[in-house]
Amino acid sequence: MIVVAGGTGTLGTRLVPLLTDRGANVHILTRDPDRAAPLSAIGAHAVRGDVRNPASVAAAVEGADLVISAVHGFSGPGRVSPASVDQAGNANLITAAVHAGAAFLLLSVVGASPSHPIGLFRAKYDAEQMLRASGLDWTVVRSTAFVETWAVIMSETLQRSGKIMVFGRGNNPVNFVSATDVAALVARAALDSGLRGQVLEIGGPANATFNQFAVLMQDLTGCHRKVQHIPRAALRAMAWLTAGAKPDLARQARAALAMDAIDMTFDAAGARRAFADLPNTDMTSALKEFLT
Repeated sequence: MIVVAGGTGTLGTRLVPLLTDRGANVHILTRDPDRAAPLSAIGAHAVRGDVRNPASVAAAVEGADLVISAVHGFSGPGRVSPASVDQAGNANLITAAVHAGAAFLLLSVVGASPSHPIGLFRAKYDAEQMLRASGLDWTVVRSTAFVETWAVIMSETLQRSGKIMVFGRGNNPVNFVSATDVAALVARAALDSGLRGQVLEIGGPANATFNQFAVLMQDLTGCHRKVQHIPRAALRAMAWLTAGAKPDLARQARAALAMDAIDMTFDAAGARRAFADLPNTDMTSALKEFLT
């Protein structure tokens, strides 16, 4: 049995079908089983639970051979955060996996480190260290930013205002990867025990700025109105003023400032050579798939 936490998210909805198609018995740990209905229709089993609740996690993981953590607390309902989900939540999953005697696969981020300016990256690093120290058979898959995640963000602003929004100057190169490609690597790592004890990194075939991302969205949607930039000064003010009342908004503002300034590029050539048979989707193709 494979338990997937985060199975109804951007990655999980692409990962679960790959596992069920290969005959795996997949249980999806989810706060809302109704969201898992399309995956239940293809043979997955939805189990109600929350990674922040140790008892529900222990019940869901009992009898598992492998636990896959595809959760993140960067944003979402219920005042989630990297501390509550990526740290505490993954700690609960790892503890439950130890008791169940299950192997563990953690989805992390390229660049995870204890000193990274983005809190999610620090929390993912902490989860990696907890996993390494657990004694479990483990695999870590680190990916760059999902094309689909940022396409959703830009699409939402486009629908609300008729404009695509870019945070900051938008000229800092970032590596974007299709969640479809990451799901293929996670599925490979889940089913290949020879990949235990490894950190696997995956990114997209090219780096691009958010300004380039916005132009591509304009071309594919046919909406060529002026791109709206949120100035860095406004992002700083947002991060400070909303820290208490809306911590998720403050967190997003801080992350936007970091992504507008630090090195977010990645050379995926080495990883792609190691898994040459997996999909290598370019941004245009990923966005076309997202928009259809």
